[in-house]
Amino acid sequence: MGKKDESSAPKIFVVSDGRGDTCNQLVQAALVQFQGQRFELARRAEVRTAAVVEAIVTQAAELHAVIFYTLVSSDTRDAMKATAEKLLVPTVDVLGPSFSALHDLFKSAPQHTPGLLYASDRERFDRIDAIDYTLKHDDGQRPHELDEADVVLVGVSRASKSSTCFYLAYAGIRAANVPLVPGVPPPPQLLNLDPDRVIGLRINVMRLRTVREARAQRLRLDPTHDYVDKRDVAREVLEANKMMDRNGWRSIDVSYIAVEETAREVIALRELKGNIHW
Repeated sequence: MGKKDESSAPKIFVVSDGRGDTCNQLVQAALVQFQGQRFELARRAEVRTAAVVEAIVTQAAELHAVIFYTLVSSDTRDAMKATAEKLLVPTVDVLGPSFSALHDLFKSAPQHTPGLLYASDRERFDRIDAIDYTLKHDDGQRPHELDEADVVLVGVSRASKSSTCFYLAYAGIRAANVPLVPGVPPPPQLLNLDPDRVIGLRINVMRLRTVREARAQRLRLDPTHDYVDKRDVAREVLEANKMMDRNGWRSIDVSYIAVEETAREVIALRELKGNIHW
């Protein structure tokens, strides 16, 4: 995007009755040929009424902006053309030529139904959004955004929280995870969540030590390190389990089940709609 702090930069409006991704991508592709030019780009999505279109064009006229738009409804398209002509605002109808060519080919008019592209590819869009969210909220990152998650997984280190989250994300579920660390209070944002949105992953001491010992060898940690010491691991597991019970978080014993099965149980507990195909 161009530099936003320079008010003299030319203005570009991207207007759509959907998410605006198609129109924005086309504009970005064209802007590649104008590298070094300053500009300000503003997106206006979900534009579904003539009144909103007229307000956007009026603003564009005041800012001497150019409007690129993907509108499929005849009402909003007519409003865009009429208002832009009246206020002398230059516009680019991104879909217009395609509608005309396909109308001539099929000998039929388009449906004029906004949002069909997103609806037809909703699963892919949801998966991309979920993966992006999960990447940004792995291992306790961005706790202030936990309330945006479909589910938050908690548990000790190496209880398969991250791997389970990524299975869930691939199914279109926004999953975050927060580690339960001995002596470290969990973030207040986690404690403020509805307990039903948090799922604890429990693991027995023997299994956890086995997993950690393999990792400790790769990291060349001392065999007596707290990370793998039997008493310390037992204390950590006990403390985490007590915290789950104390906060009313439902839990799953993941000691001897595969990650995909853990993901299935999470979906069942939260009654989520996940597109898991394995």
